[in-house]
Amino acid sequence: MSILGRFLGSIIKSGTIAVIQPDGTTEKFGQTEAGFPDVAVRLADAGVMRQILLDPRLGAAEAFMDGRLIMEQGDIMELIQLLRANRRWERGGKLHDPSFFKKVKDLVASRLDRINGQNRSKANVAHHYDLSRDLYELFLDQDMQYSCAYWTDPGNSLEQAQLDKKAHIAAKLDLRSGQKVLDIGCGWGGMALYLHQKFGVEILGITLSEEQLKVAQERAEKEGVADKVKFELIDYRDLAERDAGQYDRIVSVGMFEHVGTPNFKTFFRSAANLMTDQGVMLLHTIGRMGKPGTTDAFTRKYIFPGGYIPALSETVEASEHFRLMATDIETLRLHYALTLREWYKRTVANRDRIIALYDERFFRLWTFYLAGATAAFESGSMCNYQIQFSRNRHSLPITRDYIGLAEQTLRS
Repeated sequence: MSILGRFLGSIIKSGTIAVIQPDGTTEKFGQTEAGFPDVAVRLADAGVMRQILLDPRLGAAEAFMDGRLIMEQGDIMELIQLLRANRRWERGGKLHDPSFFKKVKDLVASRLDRINGQNRSKANVAHHYDLSRDLYELFLDQDMQYSCAYWTDPGNSLEQAQLDKKAHIAAKLDLRSGQKVLDIGCGWGGMALYLHQKFGVEILGITLSEEQLKVAQERAEKEGVADKVKFELIDYRDLAERDAGQYDRIVSVGMFEHVGTPNFKTFFRSAANLMTDQGVMLLHTIGRMGKPGTTDAFTRKYIFPGGYIPALSETVEASEHFRLMATDIETLRLHYALTLREWYKRTVANRDRIIALYDERFFRLWTFYLAGATAAFESGSMCNYQIQFSRNRHSLPITRDYIGLAEQTLRS
């Protein structure tokens, strides 16, 4: 049995994986079980096994991207699902302290996660968000929401789930007509336009992506609201120096993951200073269940350089230094998995168009990214947190009833 075979044999118990070697010999592991996929992969050359063993996540990703790890049965989504589902985060059993080697490895990786200074932030954002608008239009909803949707019913369309996400967030902001709102990391402008449409608020959306800025400004102009819904290419740190104390509400969706741990306190200090003394902020971020961790090599190299998924503990701890009260915290456990599966389905359906935009290697990279992310939310430690902060204990109603009532009104 090969070294890779011994590794897979120790992991795969439910579902099956067949590994076809370059010489045609086949090793098979696991047993068929309902709810777990059966897959087969072919290694194009002897170097694939060595590449995977040296760095399982990055090595497998690059071998797949290069067409040297070939799916013969099932697809990349099913392969990664099989591997993750056999080692679920909540797998139970007795818990132990991590080994010395694991602690050292995590420490080294965490140092890499900390490199995301202000000068580098724009380049990191451009790496991902300045890809062609055409690409995102092929797999996102019509409003271009590139963040976790909110599935009041798993059978809903992606469009409905993203609309419900905006209502869910808006309800927690407790908005009033005439308020001034800041959207940190505004994407292509959908959230800002929605909040203005529903509440008549004046809103500034900020981004570091030139491509997103262009689209957002075009949308505001087209809807005739550019005088009330404005977008700007500026770092939140610079804005805090310019617009201190000006915003009644702040919303930030899917941006905190790019801040980097050394900047957590800077982010919350900036947010607190941007708000009025009665200000409220809703932070929507991918989060890590359990303790702080590290960013895997594939994500750090190809998807979100400088990015880091925060644990709830380090997020809230960073906010506590600046008299920000965490007035409401919600954990969305499976919503992003449902969102990612829909993105993956639309990506695969548009395979030829994506290859025409870029090439086949990029298409395989993108499907690996979406498949890996899906498995992380279905079986790994990833979730989403929505954390509401306030600068004043009297700014919001004293029960949560207002959230449900406002959301129901918006959805109806």
